[in-house]
Amino acid sequence: MRKLTRDEMAARVAADIPEGAYVNLGIGLPTRVADHLPADREIVLHTENGLLGMGPRPPAGEEDPELINAGKQPVTARTGSAYFHHADSFAMMRGGHLDICVLGAFQVSVAGDLANWHTGAPDAIPAVGGAMDLAIGAKRVFVMMEHLTKDGRSKIVPDCTYPLTGRACVSRIYTDLATIEVTPEGLFARDLVEGLDMGALAELSGVPIRG
Repeated sequence: MRKLTRDEMAARVAADIPEGAYVNLGIGLPTRVADHLPADREIVLHTENGLLGMGPRPPAGEEDPELINAGKQPVTARTGSAYFHHADSFAMMRGGHLDICVLGAFQVSVAGDLANWHTGAPDAIPAVGGAMDLAIGAKRVFVMMEHLTKDGRSKIVPDCTYPLTGRACVSRIYTDLATIEVTPEGLFARDLVEGLDMGALAELSGVPIRG
């Protein structure tokens, strides 16, 4: 079994974003999706610090220190892009104007609950940012994360044990092992990496997943 690389995960997410979608990419792993969007699709990227029409990372040496995403990474601006106040950006997020947001996660429950801002550890630094606004404001929430923690525990869980970002908000989970739909009837695997079968996926996950 060969796990997907982070760029392969990003390309997998990008392939599922439809023409004409307005999309927010969360801090961390999801920002890689911008570099893999199909060139033949018009997809408008939003970043909560006030840019609509964000492009991919600039070539090395061509970074503009005043043109960054919410994670303070250098980005580009596509033709026709717009800049606006932070408050207006959050109004877009809260007002249901985004078709999709792509977020990282510490845990996702079988019911689609999302925990992605705090592990609950006493020395951890909470960083909710705009995640709660995105989780409830976007029409669909895609989660992009490694399937297992560093010590081999599944990030897909029966119930989240970390502080919640949102309840029943996740539509689809993209991991380095599989793409999984969250439905009222349970979790359904859309595709698996080569060399992994449904039985092994369910065993690794520790929750029921059907194919």
